[in-house]
Amino acid sequence: MKLQRVYTDTSVIGGYFDTEFAPWSRAIVQDFHDSRRALVVSDLTTAEIEDAPAHVQTLYADLLRLAPEMLSLTPAVEQLALRYQQRGIVSAQYYDDGVHIAFATIAEVDVLVSWNFNHIVHLDKIRRFNAVNLEQGYKPLVIYSPREVASYDNEEREGR
Repeated sequence: MKLQRVYTDTSVIGGYFDTEFAPWSRAIVQDFHDSRRALVVSDLTTAEIEDAPAHVQTLYADLLRLAPEMLSLTPAVEQLALRYQQRGIVSAQYYDDGVHIAFATIAEVDVLVSWNFNHIVHLDKIRRFNAVNLEQGYKPLVIYSPREVASYDNEEREGR
C-alpha cells in the first residue's frame, strides 16, 4: 500500500512540545518513525526551525534522519504563494503560510498538516486556497490538523 505523503509545517514539529497539541503531534511523528506515513518538508520548514528552541531543532534533526522528501523553493512555488497574497487569502506579513500551501499544492501531497488555525487550517481559507489552485491548474489540497491524520490508538497502529 502506498504511504500517505504528509507535508508537515513547523507548527506540528513545535506542537510536539506544547501541552495542547502534543498528543497528536507526537502521534504523527511516531507515524513517520513507524513508516505509516511519509514525511514531506520544505526548505522553508528548515529555515523556520533555525529560529526555534534547541529541543525543537533536535526533534527536526531526528526527523531529517528519516530521509523525508525535501521540497525546494521554485519560481512556481513563489508565484502561487504570491497569487494567494494577491487574492487576500494571506497578507504580506503571513506570506510564508502561503508558501507552505504552495509547496504542498505543487508537490501534490496527500495532505498538509498544521496547527495554524488562523491562516491554514480554516475552512474559508482552505476553500479560497483551493479556488486559486484550481484556477492555476493545480489539484485541490487537503488540509487538516494532525488530530485528524495521526494514528493515536493501538487499534489503528495494529491495523484493525
